Amino acid sequence: MDLQHWLGRATDAIQEWADTFGPYRPHPSLDVADDRFAPVFEEFTDRLKDNYPFFHPHYAGQMLKPPHPAAVVGHLTAMLINPNNHALDGGPATAAMERAAVAQLAAMFGYDTHLGHLTTSGTIANLEALFVARELHPGRGIAHSAEAHYTHGRMCHVLDMTSHPVRTDGRGRMDLDALEEVLGTGDVGTVVLTTGTTGLGAVDPVHEILPLAERYGVRVHVDAAYGGFFTLLAGADGPEGLPPEPWRALARADSIVVDPHKHGLQPYGCGAVLFRDPDVGRFYLHDSPYTYFTSTELHLGEISLECSRAGAAAAALWLTFRLLPPTPDGLGRVLAAGRRAALRWADLIEASDSLELYQRPALDIVTYFPATDPASLTAIDAVSARVLTDGMTGPDPVFLSTLKADRDAFAARHPKITADADGARILRSVLMKPESEDHVEQLHRRVEQLVRTARAA
Repeated sequence: MDLQHWLGRATDAIQEWADTFGPYRPHPSLDVADDRFAPVFEEFTDRLKDNYPFFHPHYAGQMLKPPHPAAVVGHLTAMLINPNNHALDGGPATAAMERAAVAQLAAMFGYDTHLGHLTTSGTIANLEALFVARELHPGRGIAHSAEAHYTHGRMCHVLDMTSHPVRTDGRGRMDLDALEEVLGTGDVGTVVLTTGTTGLGAVDPVHEILPLAERYGVRVHVDAAYGGFFTLLAGADGPEGLPPEPWRALARADSIVVDPHKHGLQPYGCGAVLFRDPDVGRFYLHDSPYTYFTSTELHLGEISLECSRAGAAAAALWLTFRLLPPTPDGLGRVLAAGRRAALRWADLIEASDSLELYQRPALDIVTYFPATDPASLTAIDAVSARVLTDGMTGPDPVFLSTLKADRDAFAARHPKITADADGARILRSVLMKPESEDHVEQLHRRVEQLVRTARAA
């Protein structure tokens, strides 16, 4: 796509539409001359250089990448109108786009019926899911993996609910025996499963936990904010294919959260929450004396805890899905490249004398650590920290991240490592850009070089 061309067409298209309403004179208080704007814009773009190159394959740190050009064009075009998807009169066109895009997400997860909408983030989406959980099971708490996103503990505090962290197994997944112990107390109304965790990319065994939850009469909410789109690779041919069982089971979950601003190629912020039973909309019921008057149809604000929400986010997602739909042959091809890249890097690490794989990647997050002598947590932590810093500041930069692994987690995976500390930082890379597939070998060689230099220091 020629982004510059289509952004120009965007301004032309919106101006042509605006002209149909007749001429008017813009107020002089808003006027800014080009010669006044130019130096401020130069300062602005100069300040933006204080960023990491999220677009480049050598950025393999956090879950960050630029949106697809189609999403940029969709977002900026709609932003010129600036619709608000809270009420239908605030954004009729983008409200329809939101409903259509959310229906595609629901179909991707196998929902036959659904109630859902976009949110500004996965945090808000999870807040809404836990809010409904509280209303359905008042006085009962939430069980979630000890390695689930920290938002669940925070949102339980906001909602005045008890949070029950559940220990994980040797691959970072929720332990079924530990979960059953918690459910046996009768204090839990909803269990939160994660597909996959933001630290390791671990996928909780949804298909095994659903029958357990049913036996104890608790709901199941799935936090698929990071990993949800990987359902497109369930049962796929080739190395990128994932075991289908946990992903096919998502259709039986009571609610699901997914973030299109991660693997859905969208700009921040674009999250989504989906409920299998549309009747939970009754918990959102409220009224506004000046808002819901243009239609008897349900307004999006009537099924959301948020009020004002950018219609531009819905426009961007709708336009992207028209070109790269959430299907195996659409977005699935994008995720497959990142998944293959992660597996390839894992193979290279396993064959390396300088690096050790922390655990095999479940999705597209690779976790690894420097081979040290002595092989101790203290030594691993020190070298990992040095590699992180030197990688960002060296002449041939690579951008990684670190993850704090505690003593017990290390022992479960690498019992020969001397546990001379409470834990150690390991290296972590998210290969969510499809271009990573062509750069894995370069990344690997550079990280090996950094490790050798750090060990010699």
